Amino acid sequence: MTVSLRLGPLLRHVGPTTATVWVETDAPCRVRVRVDGHTTATARTFAVHGHHYAVCEIEGLPPGSALPYEVFLEDDRVWPDPTSSLPPSVVRTTDPDASTRLLYGSCHVPTGDTPEGVVDHGPDMLRATARRMAEDPPEGNLLLLLIGDQVYADEVHEPMREHLRASREEGHSSPEGEVVDFGEYAELYRRAWSDPQVRWLLSTVPTLMVFDDHDVRDDWNTSAAWRRAMDELPWWPERVTHGLGAYWVYQHLGNLSPEAREKDPWWNRVRECTGDAGDTVDEFAWRAHEDPDSYRWSHRVDVGPVRVLMADTRCARALGEGDPSDGSRSILGPRGHEWLDEHLTGGPDHVVVVSTVPVLLPPAVHHLEAWNEAVCAGAWGERVRAPAERLRQALDLEHWGAFQYSFAHLAGAVLEVARGERGPAPATVLLLSGDVHFSYMARAVPSEGEAPGTRVTQLVSSPLCNRLPSHLRRTAWLSTTWPFRVAGRVMSRLARVAPPALRWSLEGAPYFGNTIGEVCLEGRSAEARWYHCPNGGPHALPDVRFRSSL
Repeated sequence: MTVSLRLGPLLRHVGPTTATVWVETDAPCRVRVRVDGHTTATARTFAVHGHHYAVCEIEGLPPGSALPYEVFLEDDRVWPDPTSSLPPSVVRTTDPDASTRLLYGSCHVPTGDTPEGVVDHGPDMLRATARRMAEDPPEGNLLLLLIGDQVYADEVHEPMREHLRASREEGHSSPEGEVVDFGEYAELYRRAWSDPQVRWLLSTVPTLMVFDDHDVRDDWNTSAAWRRAMDELPWWPERVTHGLGAYWVYQHLGNLSPEAREKDPWWNRVRECTGDAGDTVDEFAWRAHEDPDSYRWSHRVDVGPVRVLMADTRCARALGEGDPSDGSRSILGPRGHEWLDEHLTGGPDHVVVVSTVPVLLPPAVHHLEAWNEAVCAGAWGERVRAPAERLRQALDLEHWGAFQYSFAHLAGAVLEVARGERGPAPATVLLLSGDVHFSYMARAVPSEGEAPGTRVTQLVSSPLCNRLPSHLRRTAWLSTTWPFRVAGRVMSRLARVAPPALRWSLEGAPYFGNTIGEVCLEGRSAEARWYHCPNGGPHALPDVRFRSSL
């Protein structure tokens, strides 16, 4: 029987001389990656709940190279696709002396740029980026950061709904229109990443990923009350187990360097399984859910003088209900803060903190979230705590502003880095985010004292393909206006919230179309760009919507 490539190849973690290629196959086999006709790496597939995967680690590559590669399953070449009009996929290694470009975005619903898909969700910026890369191959170091909602497990569309109806037995208890078990997640990822243009992009651009809520479920870990409500649902344990397990297989394993993956005890246990490793992955995922300190999803990548910190702001959350200032409620959890403190230091020319949810929201929303957290904790008495919790969940008040302990901790650390108190001050500290379905830039300075030489900037690019309905755009725009900003500040003060250590405002109006952000870093200089596709369609190339020096 001939083995086929079910998904991939995905080019994941790369270094100056190493690269990782991830694939999913439809049967067990030996996978071989051949680079530039001679350098090879092989791996046997491992199985999880009947699905087969391989992680190939390629070594001995020249720094700063972009070399074509092929994928073989046993002796059959399965990539590149001989019918594709796109250029050959290449393995890109990093060059510590070259400039670096970071592409980033979140919130992607696969539509294939069909007419109805463009009408409902806007043009697909991953597809548009693939077309741009095919026409104008990039130079220097390049990373694609997919920062949340790579899949929508709780808002599936046709034909995924049809697949769920056809595959589930009559009388099942799983919620209609949501994926629950591992096989359903596998199909969801297949549909998200098998579009020919998206597939080629992921095969030729090194990609790092981190989850947000929809990768598991909307508003995941918003609060302790949300968590208790979910624990009462009979299908939730299976859902969160398979959601985290699938994320580990499809997204997280490829984030790790070969050295980090070799030290991962769960990766070693999976490799040691003689049969299907589904039970092992389930055990790991449930433990990560029950005890967030048992596993670290955050990860760091250095590209020459650029440090990228991909932070877990979902699974690691501590959801205490006491005083917001005591650390029992935290967006990173105690281990997450320790990890960020360890790596958020001076030394590099540019430090990039990737948080799926924005650190610096429009100030009015930030103050509203801070007020809500305080009221939920009892600042205005017991009688209003329950209504405040309902408001928190209804309005999705669950970003950094709603975790004041974490916000104050990060703001203080950023200022220490900018002032050179944690090593030589970088040129920039950049906060890259998505989630909110509009794009903007906000420059930050200390609330008190002189601004340091380091430029601190929040950059948000969202969505890749899932634009807001018009009525929600109006609401989001109102949140950026000065009357709402003043009202939010008054509300937070009435709830006795301490003023933030940073002061910021949005530069210009937010943009509500689909975008993919780009940061270009060369020496101590930096420039931000946002690309969009104003005309849409399956062949449109992206234009620069706006750009700014940082």
